[in-house]
Amino acid sequence: MPEPVSPVRPDAEETLRVILARLDDMKAEDTTTIDLTGKTTIGDYMVVTSGRSNRHVGAVADHVVDDLHAAGLHGIRVEGQPHCDWVLIDAGDVIVHIFRPEVRTFYNLEKMWSGASPATGAGAGECRPS
Repeated sequence: MPEPVSPVRPDAEETLRVILARLDDMKAEDTTTIDLTGKTTIGDYMVVTSGRSNRHVGAVADHVVDDLHAAGLHGIRVEGQPHCDWVLIDAGDVIVHIFRPEVRTFYNLEKMWSGASPATGAGAGECRPS
């Protein structure tokens, strides 16, 4: 039997619900959801979370992708594996960033997307001390 002409694709809120449920199940840490509506056309939501290690980051990402496929979402793009310091999952309306804590602190995406000004002493073009 042929596939339906228009398979039902989850909307942004359902996609976000699936992602947040799996992140909670997998014990992801410090999960933050950023509403992108009206800020950009790249998606409706951004989720930023942390895993405890490279292995945990990879396992969380794998399970999120599996759940999204099970929910009927296809065409998901994943970047950052196999190193798993930072894995990005582009699920269309929802973008997920899964970091190791040190990498998350370094990039500080939440601050960038909140519109806050850069930290004093670390202006554009300056090197950060290591």
